Amino acid sequence: MGVLNTAAFDTVRVRFENGICFLRIHRPEAGNTINARLVEECAEVVRFAEEHATILVLEGLPEVFCWGADFGDLAAGDAAGGNGESPAAALYDLWLSLAFGSFVSVAHVRGKVNAGGMGFVAACDIVLCADAVMFSLSEMLFGLMPACVLPFLIRKVGPAKSNYITLMTQPFPAEQAVSWGLVDASADNSENLLRRHLLRLRRLPKTGVTRYKTYLRNLDDILLPSRDKAVAANQEVFSDQENLRKIERYVTTGQFPWEGE
Repeated sequence: MGVLNTAAFDTVRVRFENGICFLRIHRPEAGNTINARLVEECAEVVRFAEEHATILVLEGLPEVFCWGADFGDLAAGDAAGGNGESPAAALYDLWLSLAFGSFVSVAHVRGKVNAGGMGFVAACDIVLCADAVMFSLSEMLFGLMPACVLPFLIRKVGPAKSNYITLMTQPFPAEQAVSWGLVDASADNSENLLRRHLLRLRRLPKTGVTRYKTYLRNLDDILLPSRDKAVAANQEVFSDQENLRKIERYVTTGQFPWEGE
């Protein structure tokens, strides 16, 4: 096996066990939100897993899986990465790699999920969660839209349900997520649920998984064709000064756009 310098990571925790890569989003100080460093570190781990893992388990913290974009970074104008690629393009490409990488991607969700966190969930092959988990898309409350999330969400639950989730912005429980197809299975003890799935998935050969995921990528009729449109739509809403003002006000005061005006 090659070497991955996990000690250098700030935003994720990583371990390998019998061909399984466990990748945990770990930004407790920022509510497990997404910033450029998180995307870069996740992408590095995923590239390594392409060669060295048959299964990749994506996890968050027990209280929050992922809460979407780091509004603090956005308000500070510190959202861009260091490689010249737009943050939206880098995030979309990370989700593509979870969807089509040469491993079985498993989202193990123990805490709440919002906004961009839904993209991580919807990009994975298999989604398992605890019964108490709540899911939501809150972007429209700020005049934004889940531009990059939508192609992945539509692929999971279809256009009508994706439209409803986007427009309502209302949290919905694990039971609903299972019914709609966003989540494959839930249980009170999601650790046991994950363990049972991994016992079965371990039997799959790496070569077979790689061929299958390549075939899936060749069949794709939404994720790849939607990339440029999703990135452009994301850049449009995040370059709107009124939207940025609402975000800055929320970060500063904790007030939502409809409050106190």
